[in-house]
Amino acid sequence: MSTESGQPLTLDIEWGAETIQVSNIARTLPAEPTDEQQQTVIEAARQNPGIRMPEGALTAIATAVTQPGALAVQLRPTGQDLQGVLMVENVEGATLYSAVTRVLMSELFPGIQPRTGMEVLEVPDPQVQGITQDGLPSAGVEYHYADLDHLSNHVWQTIYGTLAKNSYATSIVTRSVTRNLITHPVRITFEDGTEPIHALVVRDGITRLASAWSVLAGPRSDAAAAADLARQALLGGATAASERGKGPGLEQRLAASRRKGREELRAEFAEEIHKQVPAARAAQIFQSFTVPAQIAVGIDAHTKRLLSADDLFDDAIRSVLASIHVEFKQWETAAQNVEVITRALKRIVQSGDPRWSTAELQEVYGLAVGRIPVTDLPRVVGGEDTPPATALWRAVYLLSALTKPELFQALKEQAKVLKGDQRMQVKGFAGLLGPVIDLPWRTRKRLVTPTARNAWSNGGVLTPAVVGGWSPKVTDDFTTLVEPAMSGDIDARCTLAVAGGVALIADKLLTRNVGSSLNAPKEKGGVPFRLDTHKVIEGLSRQGNELGLRLLAMAANTFRGDDLPLNAVAKQSLTGKNPAETDKPYVYFKVDLAAEDGIARTADGVPVMLYEWDVVAASDPDRARSLAEAEEASRTAAAAAPSAEDGTATPGEAATDSGEAGGTVTDPAVPLTGEVPGELPHVVPGPRDSSPSLPPSQRAAELTRHLRHHVQATRDVLDRILPLEAEVGVHTPPVPSGTLDELVELLVGIQADVENLRRRTASGGIGKDDEDDPYGELNADADALG
Repeated sequence: MSTESGQPLTLDIEWGAETIQVSNIARTLPAEPTDEQQQTVIEAARQNPGIRMPEGALTAIATAVTQPGALAVQLRPTGQDLQGVLMVENVEGATLYSAVTRVLMSELFPGIQPRTGMEVLEVPDPQVQGITQDGLPSAGVEYHYADLDHLSNHVWQTIYGTLAKNSYATSIVTRSVTRNLITHPVRITFEDGTEPIHALVVRDGITRLASAWSVLAGPRSDAAAAADLARQALLGGATAASERGKGPGLEQRLAASRRKGREELRAEFAEEIHKQVPAARAAQIFQSFTVPAQIAVGIDAHTKRLLSADDLFDDAIRSVLASIHVEFKQWETAAQNVEVITRALKRIVQSGDPRWSTAELQEVYGLAVGRIPVTDLPRVVGGEDTPPATALWRAVYLLSALTKPELFQALKEQAKVLKGDQRMQVKGFAGLLGPVIDLPWRTRKRLVTPTARNAWSNGGVLTPAVVGGWSPKVTDDFTTLVEPAMSGDIDARCTLAVAGGVALIADKLLTRNVGSSLNAPKEKGGVPFRLDTHKVIEGLSRQGNELGLRLLAMAANTFRGDDLPLNAVAKQSLTGKNPAETDKPYVYFKVDLAAEDGIARTADGVPVMLYEWDVVAASDPDRARSLAEAEEASRTAAAAAPSAEDGTATPGEAATDSGEAGGTVTDPAVPLTGEVPGELPHVVPGPRDSSPSLPPSQRAAELTRHLRHHVQATRDVLDRILPLEAEVGVHTPPVPSGTLDELVELLVGIQADVENLRRRTASGGIGKDDEDDPYGELNADADALG
């Protein structure tokens, strides 16, 4: 931390679960503009005939800026040039003039967001009307709300909904807001007759504005707390009821309330900054106190225009926003992934880490980015076992190199830094690899490339064995690796997992199966059960699974990088053309271990095509067999069951009555919830300490009863939250994403503990706890959570 008097401070502060460095914290906050300075700004604007806006709009601008002298210079015309030094933007039908300055954050209201205009909002947007002066367009619009409560709720909804989707809080507390917010004056009117007010609204950069409020609220505050803080600061608690009968002066009362709030922050900052070691609060206040803004102050209509004067300004602002968010599109996810993984690899190459050969890493990098062609693969690998120069063997060797344990961890760390993520799980890393692996064939297989990349984002071929370190086993026939793989050869197993898995994913025979795929017909992409992609590969490559290992081997032998198989797509349905007679389509066939060539055939001797259903089923043959038997038994039972007319209880009703399934489990000795009408159910109090004299088994039984009731109470609360989802709309979720992430992590941890306890109980003893799952998920069936 700098200790020189008057010099900016550099602070190391705790922000959430990490320590971050905050630079350039001044010892004082920017001053409020005085009445005289505000008048200077207003007079400068009046001198410029190109600036046409109401007096209230000019006052809103003058009150918000922290550099009134610099703003006045921008507003004054210079000689014959009315625009002076203002920023000029030409859009369709008009020319916009804007001033660039810094403004007090607590003077900025969130405006209407074009990206949410198509959504169903819980609190509707206000009506928008343009403003004109002497028949010419003014740089501002009118927002028409029902009443003050409508405005208040709209502010809360915008801040809350924005933060529920995204937040730059960590970046802002580190460096403050660094990019200009696009703002303009607005006249706010009310349907109930409440006195109109003028303000500055943000039209682009609302996420930055909301994140700044989140910074001021603190690292442990959620989106709701930040929205509460913003609403209170902007409106001072004013409501339709509280303002009723107060008479004129609403604008002045709100301005005084905001000024008073800033005075309290100034006092708090002054006290904090003079401590020997200022803490996070000083950084929170300073970094969010002001923000850079581009304020629209003037507009000229072009001679040939289609819009009326009162529609021109709003259309011009929308054109500016479109140029930012539509014309200049963000990179697609695949491009971002390639950038991250190749930059991460390049960083490691340049690090000179003695654990790896720089020359070898350079070759790996060359293969990854396509600088080294597939035809050079034998030269790059060299050695006694030289692989064929094929795209599939390129994938095998790349994945073998990139998943060496130490390099794998280093790459994850670098990728995490580049993406700005807190964590980088194996699934996330697999998603980065998808667009690198498919480089040689992505054009030829472009019809199914998006599906393949989704499968990579679902774990790809990165099983625990693959990321544990292995070396490729070179062969001209992958089926020769099945026997050593069955005998426990990890290199053979991983070679089959990677080669066969890459082939199945690339040709849409293994996808990120979703709920709609479950039990759909196999010809339409159905699967017998849901399982993440890497879990399917893990099952197929399991040492004792001969069916799965042979399926992987035959898939690798079948794969071609210059076309799509008939299994993946019907060419006629996608391209409108029949395959030419000269085409040589290739097909994946279903595996039959009893057949001499390993290919399943119909009674007529016709080979059976392979479907994703068969791939998933082969990953766990016992489970697939059990599900098939259960389904057959269910059909038999349904055919023999008595009808409901004879009064016989259905199985579902019987289960509910017994308390084993379907209904709420109750226990008269321990009430589940408090009987408080209209309130959420109260979770039962925590279990009291059992008497030490009780045997451990009795104490465990009592605690288990409490555990069961707490879990059921949680279920009851969730059942009351879910119906609210339809009422609150899309923009403002009933529970923010960040909160859901925390709850999921907590619930997965609970399930893991329960599952481990169940397994140990079933095995008849207490064993070593399961090791941490690097995939961040349980090893239980993927569909256990429904």
